[in-house]
Amino acid sequence: MPAKIIPDIVSDQKLYALTPSHTARDAAKLMTKAHVSAILVIEEGKLLGIVTERDLTRHIVALGADPDATALSEIMTADPDTLAPTDAPLDALELMRTRGFRHLPIIAAGAVVGMVSIRDLYAATKKQLEEDVRQREAFMFDTGYGAST
Repeated sequence: MPAKIIPDIVSDQKLYALTPSHTARDAAKLMTKAHVSAILVIEEGKLLGIVTERDLTRHIVALGADPDATALSEIMTADPDTLAPTDAPLDALELMRTRGFRHLPIIAAGAVVGMVSIRDLYAATKKQLEEDVRQREAFMFDTGYGAST
């Protein structure tokens, strides 16, 4: 059965979100406290955007903007691309590669149910590749293929 974003890549995840009127500093503090590199921007249960460390670097630090006076609505990626829980991890990786994203929200029935990162996907891909190698080695050595006699 093909892997799915939920539950094969992401499960039991705590999501972190702020409203569009929160400041860049609020986002930086939340990211630091939660040890995450992206947060959701949600208002009245609706996903409006995503803010990442990259956004803070590009829009605040690099431009010398005031993090206490800059609302998330000014720096967020509005209406971000999203995934469904049943999407395949390879499709998510391809979307991230082509669009230059490192995080994608996961939406089910109109609600955010998770967020997947490129790191999550690489870890799962690495694990799958290692398992494939183990299975092939077991097959080759258990059946005599490749064994010297």
